[in-house]
Parts: sequence; structure tokens; C-alpha cells
Amino acid sequence: MLTLLKMTIAGAFTVVLLLLPVWLIQGNNFFLYKVFAPQYEQVRRETFEQSKAYTQGMAQHLAKQMQEYQQTTPENKDSLATLILHEYADYNLLDFQPYQRAFIEKLRRGER
Repeated sequence: MLTLLKMTIAGAFTVVLLLLPVWLIQGNNFFLYKVFAPQYEQVRRETFEQSKAYTQGMAQHLAKQMQEYQQTTPENKDSLATLILHEYADYNLLDFQPYQRAFIEKLRRGER
């Protein structure tokens, strides 16, 4: 009876010893992720924003907004211009076609 109890305790202790490194590694990964996740996500975002697909999508979106700007009423042009300028304020204009860059520069100068 006593040997069965010792074997049970030894087995439980062995299981704990085997699971302890796994728990330490997983816990360590969690705390490392908590520390380094913001930097990792920033790099991912910058890489995405420099991708060809993102750049082409932004150019197509600007082309659509330019068309809407041309078709809108004069009363709505100011609000649409403000929206466009806000959306492309931090965007690298060199990624756009010359006519798109000229359009944004025209809006920046206040020409409606």
C-alpha cells in the first residue's frame, strides 16, 4: 500500500516536472509577446503600406474620389476636399500618377 502511494506521488511529481518546462516556455512567450508585439505590429504595418497592392489600392481609391469630386455640387466640394486631404495627409505622393499628385496639390493650395 505504501509503495503504491509512493509510486503515485512519484508519477505526479514526474508529470509536474515534465509540464513545468512547457509552462515556463509558454509563459515566457506570452510575456515576450506582450513586450515586443507593438514593435512587431508596427513593422508589419509599414511593410503592408509599402506593398504594391496597398499602393495600387490607394491610387484607385484616389481616382474614384477625384471622379466624385468632379461630379459633386460646389457646396459639397469643400467637405470632400477636406476628406481627401485628411486621408492622404501622411501618404507618399510619389506613389501616385502625376495627375493625381497635381490634384492633391491643387486641393492643398485651396483651389476648388
